[in-house]
Amino acid sequence: MIAATCCFPCYGQQQKVWVDADSGNETDDIYALFRLLGEPSIKLVGVSSAHFNNADLVAFEKWNQYATKGINTAAISQQLNEDLLKAMGKLSIPHPLGADRQMGRAWGGKEARSSDAAKGIIEAVKKLTKNEKLVVISLGALTNIASAISLDNSIAQKIVCYALGAKYNIEKGAWNKSEFNIRNDLNAFDYLLDNPSVDLVLMPTNIAFPYQFKKDYLYKFLKDDVPVEKMLKQRWEETNPQDTIRTLWDLALVEAFVKPTFATISRVQTPPENTQRLIKVYNKINVQLMKNDFLQYLK
Repeated sequence: MIAATCCFPCYGQQQKVWVDADSGNETDDIYALFRLLGEPSIKLVGVSSAHFNNADLVAFEKWNQYATKGINTAAISQQLNEDLLKAMGKLSIPHPLGADRQMGRAWGGKEARSSDAAKGIIEAVKKLTKNEKLVVISLGALTNIASAISLDNSIAQKIVCYALGAKYNIEKGAWNKSEFNIRNDLNAFDYLLDNPSVDLVLMPTNIAFPYQFKKDYLYKFLKDDVPVEKMLKQRWEETNPQDTIRTLWDLALVEAFVKPTFATISRVQTPPENTQRLIKVYNKINVQLMKNDFLQYLK
């Protein structure tokens, strides 16, 4: 076990970060983006949109509040990303559209899914100085980051990929890939696991699960006269109005990233079906400290 560490550079230099978010899927993505957009220790160099394609889209008439007929999930995420950036006066940050479907095909395959997002990540890496790395925080399906590396593998060693997904039993050393983000592009997850050049830091959903907020309590900190804070409340009401308490999964990963002393990481073996190597996996988060930090950020 090792204490969580991030790759913030020394001497007060801001860490360059790219966020890839399936913001249209549910409540938590825009909370995570909101937290990062105001974090002084980082420089956000890109915000891309991830799809949230899943089997329910062809079996049911609605997904959350969206009609599934003709749905373009990446476009929904893109619009929400743009709305949040506009509300925070940050539209100057590049915000390209991501892929509208997984890498490869339903039966497998690791063919890249090219998109403006994948090309944007490659371009951002090419602009780094010799000693810099780009942190890519993936909050949904891993299509865009995996495709970027597949299109130009030379960027792999210049990237640290933080991702929310899968489940991991620390005591048993057992993986479970049956999780929403991973199911939406298992091919991309396998591609990253199999690529020894990829520095992967994973927050399993079973570790993030306890990071929960009560709606009524959180709303006390969100002001209707502040457009972005009003947007956070509206997002909860639009997507999960029936929930009086929710896990804010993506915000858990972001808080662990910006406050590395609030979490711990283990180096663990990749699943047996993948290339055998060690990757970093969060094994514990301090829920209360992370919640306090977000509420303090709101103040």
